[in-house]
Amino acid sequence: MLKKFSQHSGVVIPIDRAHVDTDALLPKQYLACIKKTGYGYWLFDDERYLEYGDVETDCTKRKINPDFILNQKQYANASIMISRENFGCGSSREHAVWALRDYGVRVVIAPSFASIFFDNCLKNNLLCIVIEDAQTDKMIKYYQQDAGSEMSVNLIDQFIELSDGSKIEFDIEKSHKEKLIHGLDDIGITLQHQDKIKNYEAQSRSLYPWLFDSFTSNK
Repeated sequence: MLKKFSQHSGVVIPIDRAHVDTDALLPKQYLACIKKTGYGYWLFDDERYLEYGDVETDCTKRKINPDFILNQKQYANASIMISRENFGCGSSREHAVWALRDYGVRVVIAPSFASIFFDNCLKNNLLCIVIEDAQTDKMIKYYQQDAGSEMSVNLIDQFIELSDGSKIEFDIEKSHKEKLIHGLDDIGITLQHQDKIKNYEAQSRSLYPWLFDSFTSNK
């Protein structure tokens, strides 16, 4: 079961550009990693470091780009990201979501998301919030001016609260909301019906025993 999500507060990272693709989030050389964790050091790798890296490189020894936002002290331990439209476009690599998750990002806010990226976020307990362009513009400017300030996200009541106390409501599909609140992925949702599944299998075994005998004998 995934970690349950009801509300979250954290420092905001404003990424002021559209079409942030999955190769920018996690360059292709890191797809060679066979683990599902440990990708946080590689988030925005090409912009974050001044030296090339791969899965064999010790990131703690690489020269960082001091101008890139993730390397600025105001955004240390940030966990909410705001960006422009079509966030997560490009290839369908789930590794990009793992990089966000492992870095510590719990919420991404944008006017629109690439559909596969959006689904991958949901599967990994990362909340994607869709808001209007005008609201995005306001929030990005606000958090650029007030660098290092926090935001609160209330998934139960579906609103964002800025550090000045102003609130912005957002919509989310009911099924997506339920998954996040209860910490469920697709397997977890299926397991909620395991008693019905067991009963169905028992009835099928009783009604069609030759099917199960044939399956057992072919093992």
